[in-house]
Amino acid sequence: MKVVVKRKENPVSVSIDTEYIKLQDAMKLANAVYSGGEAKVLIQEGQVTVNGEACTMRGKKLYPGDRFGFQNQTYLITARS
Repeated sequence: MKVVVKRKENPVSVSIDTEYIKLQDAMKLANAVYSGGEAKVLIQEGQVTVNGEACTMRGKKLYPGDRFGFQNQTYLITARS
């Protein structure tokens, strides 16, 4: 019998005023990285996930409801009201 354990996820909210935000910009806005250059390298190395899948496109557009993950932390894109 296989047991699957899901850990409770507490995503960090990243609020945006626009329709979408690019992945590398979202990482900077969330203070997950110090610079866009750092984000670029980490994304290209496959260290970042978008909606649960590895993503190597730094210009990937994220919309409210999308999630990205980095270093065991999940970030949730939300629309600022």
